[in-house]
Amino acid sequence: MLFSLVPEPWQDVLRPFKGKLDSIGAELQSRANSGERILPDKKFVFRALELDPSEVRVVIVGQDPYPNITDAIGLAFSVSPRTSGLPGSLMNIQKEILTDIGSTTTADGDLSRWSAQGVMLLNRVLTVAAGDSASHSNLGWQEITHAVVKKCAENGAIGVLWGNSARELAGEFTADNLIEGVHPSPLSAHRGFLGSRPFSAINERLMARGETSILW
Repeated sequence: MLFSLVPEPWQDVLRPFKGKLDSIGAELQSRANSGERILPDKKFVFRALELDPSEVRVVIVGQDPYPNITDAIGLAFSVSPRTSGLPGSLMNIQKEILTDIGSTTTADGDLSRWSAQGVMLLNRVLTVAAGDSASHSNLGWQEITHAVVKKCAENGAIGVLWGNSARELAGEFTADNLIEGVHPSPLSAHRGFLGSRPFSAINERLMARGETSILW
């Protein structure tokens, strides 16, 4: 069942939600049996949780996986390394990093380098039907990811909440540990994401408490 796929360090946190996870898993299996292509691949559904709770310094919350096979890899906003053809949201993220910081380590679209520095890349909804954005928003994933974010916040992580779905979690963070903003999607980035300088703000807050900054 789905709970068995949760990385071991997170199983205690999500054990109270085992029934919910198994219910989601049953619905996903039913849809798959009906011919729906579920993304990402099962082995990547909980990829964001490969980061131990104690290691999470920043949690960036997105909406749901990219709805195509190539891009859905289990880390919010990230894709597998490539030389061209990045999704619009990721291009806007990189544009903002260059404006804010002046350089980026992720020109190829692979944000797993951030994960290695304690940045959790978590979507509110962890699965999607191929070709159909937000198609799994009614399965109950939000209850699961809320529990994950709550644990990160309790451990002192900085919450970076982009878009309305992510911003529903703002109450879990103290003001000092909260950065809210517009989703970087091409449909909304011009309404306040571009120019918001979240990456330098994160690093300033980390350094203020004696931690190393993130190499964005």
